[in-house]
Amino acid sequence: MDFGTESIKQKVRDVTSIIIPCKNESDGIAHLIEEVKKYGNEVIIIDGHSTDGTYEIAKGMGVKVIQDDGHGKGSGIRCGIEHVRNDIIVFIDADGSHAPEDIPKLVLPILENKSDMVIGSRMYGGSDEYELTIDSFIRQVGSAFITLIINLRWKTNLSDIENGFRAIKTSVAKKLGLNAEWFDIEQEMVQKCLKKGYRIVEVPSHEYRRKWGKTKLLTKNGYIFLFRLLRDI
Repeated sequence: MDFGTESIKQKVRDVTSIIIPCKNESDGIAHLIEEVKKYGNEVIIIDGHSTDGTYEIAKGMGVKVIQDDGHGKGSGIRCGIEHVRNDIIVFIDADGSHAPEDIPKLVLPILENKSDMVIGSRMYGGSDEYELTIDSFIRQVGSAFITLIINLRWKTNLSDIENGFRAIKTSVAKKLGLNAEWFDIEQEMVQKCLKKGYRIVEVPSHEYRRKWGKTKLLTKNGYIFLFRLLRDI
């Protein structure tokens, strides 16, 4: 299927709200908003109290901009879920590492009633962030271990539960009872979907290097993902 055709793009746009959690991404947020507008008729920026003008730039783009409670990405995503008006939500990171043109690939399995949540898999699509460095090695091993345990527990075959680029039915997102306040929100979303019997599929999606801003995810805080695993398993 040609996901780039105008008919497919319009079909996706009519039912999709796009949530972009961000903090201090002023160098690229305007460009990203323009790109995702092609695939969703509602764009919601969840700003983590930026100090570099990100909030003001987004406000000037004619999209909904909401400041979160300052606790982290998870609390921002939960805030965004409460404000959407469409049937499907797409989450995309604000650093330019995800390809907006992949949004139809995420949304269509839900539209076709084949899935309740769709994750863009970097294992299938590749990642420019996979390097032979200590930080990259620790992250990859940690993510693989957590994914393995979750697959064993719920008899699934997922490859990339941590990627923030994903689509989910709004009705499902609101029933999960999410409580994570940090980057473990994606992992919590997966575990609670599986626990409640919702269908998850993956589609290939390439991850690019961060194009602007600075990462907020520090490797030394990876223990939070292990705590989340034990809490929700």
